[in-house]
Amino acid sequence: MTAFRHTLFCALLLLSLSAWSQNGATASASTVPPNAPLTVDDALRFAKANEPQFRSAVAEAGIAHGDKVQARAALLPSVAYTTGIIYTTPNGTLTGAYVGANGPHEYLSQGVVHESLSFAGVADLRRTQALEALGKARAEIALRGLVATVVQSYYAVIVSDSKYRNAQLAAQEAENFVQLSQKLQNGGEVAHSDVIKAQLQANDRQRDVQETQLAAEQAKLGLAVLIFPDFNPDYQLVNDLDKTPALPDFPQVQQLAATNNPEINAAMAAFKASQYEVSAAVGARIPSLSFDYLYGIDANQYATYTPDHIKNLGSQVVATLSIPIFDWGSLESKIKQAHLQRDVAKVQLSATQREALANLRLFYREAQTARNQIELLKHSADLAADSLRLTTLRYQGGEATALEVVDAQNTLVLARDNFDDATARYRVAIANLQTLTGSF
Repeated sequence: MTAFRHTLFCALLLLSLSAWSQNGATASASTVPPNAPLTVDDALRFAKANEPQFRSAVAEAGIAHGDKVQARAALLPSVAYTTGIIYTTPNGTLTGAYVGANGPHEYLSQGVVHESLSFAGVADLRRTQALEALGKARAEIALRGLVATVVQSYYAVIVSDSKYRNAQLAAQEAENFVQLSQKLQNGGEVAHSDVIKAQLQANDRQRDVQETQLAAEQAKLGLAVLIFPDFNPDYQLVNDLDKTPALPDFPQVQQLAATNNPEINAAMAAFKASQYEVSAAVGARIPSLSFDYLYGIDANQYATYTPDHIKNLGSQVVATLSIPIFDWGSLESKIKQAHLQRDVAKVQLSATQREALANLRLFYREAQTARNQIELLKHSADLAADSLRLTTLRYQGGEATALEVVDAQNTLVLARDNFDDATARYRVAIANLQTLTGSF
């Protein structure tokens, strides 16, 4: 009854822990109120929980850790307990029908300590340790890539919404120009061709409104698929494009990349694993030694003493030395394969290092250029708005043509869109740079 109560208590404890973990996971995924705007950090947290490639990379890192634990356990002594009976057909003798039997009834109840020592086993442990480091580096690569993807999708939604509003403003300005040209035509101040030109411009702007609205919906749906476990297109984002993050100096970025580049770490770990693969293949040629210590009974009675008071309980030590002699070239073939894999890993490491150096300069230059263009394009947008205002006044005074007004309108739309693209471009450039350096 006591054992039953203990089992029941354990089962209830496991159920409560499972429920707690599920509730905790749900709580962590829903820390943002349903109608509250999402920040980029919120979007990243959701993506970490729901993006399959990132979750796969994390799982592979966990599997690599398990392989290391198993390889280490293979080098440590193991303890087991065995119990059983061997029944042999009696034939009137002490041993029974089988020559190798110790008696018609043989009982075994033994504890076994086993230890196996081999150079290949040690090399395999080192290899799994390197593969664990490789798994961690790949998980970090996946995380930083996910951050860049989320940042790009997040600000694509914000920019597409801004372009939609720009298109709406441009459509309103074009409609105002239509009304102005009609008014001036009625007063005999401009020709009917100005009204036609204004109407064509208004039609184009209405089409732009429809296209930008569609692009905004597509961007919003794309981000929803990336971050939410369930399809949820109804959400709002926090627009923080006006808060421009700082860009460190290039020497500081170089130092961060030198110590915190997961791609180089992954290539280095893969190269180390290939080296230990060679060691393991060579180690298979070296003799291996195993020990077994057995303590218990192996007797004709299931008892520590026979009826004649002879002690059945005892111990036994077995040592085995295994010396490889001939294997039809199998070991030599494995060694050659390991050498080939090591050579490839070495070339990949060198290529990764060169590519990382090039990407670091390229990504930093991209971020630097985007940052420098933000203020310039903001100034251009202000100038374009002022130019449209002045050109419209000149048109009203008969000093400008309809083509000049239309050109000023197009210039303003382009300037506004370019400014929005530049602010998002800088955020994406920072995210791409941080795939090599980590956060700064």
